[in-house]
Amino acid sequence: MIKEFNTDGFRGNVLVYQDGELLYEYENGFADLANEIPNTIDTRFATASAGKAFVAVGILRLIEAGRLSLDDTIGNLLDFDLHGIDPGVTVRQLLNHTSGVPDYFDESVMEDYEELWVDFPNYKIRRNSDLLPLFINKPMMYPKGERFQYNNSGYVLLALIIEAVTGTEFDRYLKEKIFDVCGMDSTGYYELDRLPAKCASNYIFCPETNDYRTNIFSVDAKGTGAGGAFITVKDIIRFWKALSENKLLSKEMTETMLEKQSGDGADPEEGWYGLGFWLIDNPGGKDFAYFQGCDPGVGFISEYNRNNGIVSVAVSNYGDNVWEIMRNIRKEFYLSRNH
Repeated sequence: MIKEFNTDGFRGNVLVYQDGELLYEYENGFADLANEIPNTIDTRFATASAGKAFVAVGILRLIEAGRLSLDDTIGNLLDFDLHGIDPGVTVRQLLNHTSGVPDYFDESVMEDYEELWVDFPNYKIRRNSDLLPLFINKPMMYPKGERFQYNNSGYVLLALIIEAVTGTEFDRYLKEKIFDVCGMDSTGYYELDRLPAKCASNYIFCPETNDYRTNIFSVDAKGTGAGGAFITVKDIIRFWKALSENKLLSKEMTETMLEKQSGDGADPEEGWYGLGFWLIDNPGGKDFAYFQGCDPGVGFISEYNRNNGIVSVAVSNYGDNVWEIMRNIRKEFYLSRNH
C-alpha cells in the first residue's frame, strides 16, 4: 500500500489496476458532508475538464467512420456566425489546443472559474450553445496553428461539431458510442439540480467561516464539451481497457491520439499534448498518457502507463491534490513494475 494516501487525508477515491489485477483501492471523505454519507467505490464524481478526453475519442470515432476529417474546418462544419473567429481553424487544431480561438476561460489570465458567473448565471449553462455568448464575439487569441495554448472553447466547438454531424446531443452520442461500449454504466453528463443517485457533492473550503460550501454556483449547471462528466473510478478503468484493446478506435488512431501533437515540453508533466490527452515524455519507452480536470471543489487525474499496463485514477470532491497522489503512484508502482 502507498502510505502517503492515508497520511495526507486525501478525500476521494483512488484506484490502480495492472492488466486486470487490482493493485490499490482507496475511499475516503464524504459524498454528502452534512449527512456524513461516505464516498464509496460506486460514488459518482464530477471531473471538470477530464471530459475533453471523451469528446476527443468521440470526434476520432467520427473520423474513422468517414464522417469527418482532422483537416475539416469549423467554417464548413458549423452553421452559425463565427464573427471574428477564423473559419479556417481545423478539427486537429481544436483537438490539440493550437486553434487560437477565444477561450471563455483563459487560464493564463483567470485564476478562478467562479469569476465567469458574476455577470452570467451558471444555471443558464445546460448546452454547448449556451456558452457561445461568453466567447463568440471576442477576437482570435493568436493566428491558428501558431502555438499550443490550452483552450476550453475549442472543445465546446468540438462538441458542437459532434452535434452538427450526428444530429444528436453530444452527451447522448458519447453515451452510445463510448460509455455503453466500455460498460461505463455510471458515467454521464447530469444537471446539478437533477443529479441521479450516488453523485457526490463537491465542496469548497471557506476560510472566513471555517467551513465548507458546495460548488453549485461555481460551475456549469450541466457539463459541456469543455468538461463536466460524472464518473466512477471503476468506469475510468473500463475506459482505458477499451482504449487499450482498440474497442473504441483502431490501433493506428489510438497511437495517433497518444502521440505528441503540440506543446514544447517546458513543463515535464504538462509540456506535451496529443489529441485530448496530456503526455509525459518517457525516453525509456512509450510516453505516459493522462487526462485531468480541476474546478472549484473538483480534482481528477487518470493515467495509463503503456509500458507496463498500469492504469490509475484519483478523484476528489474537495479539490484535494490528485497530482501529488499520481506522483506517488508513479514512484511506488512504475519503477518496480517494468517502468
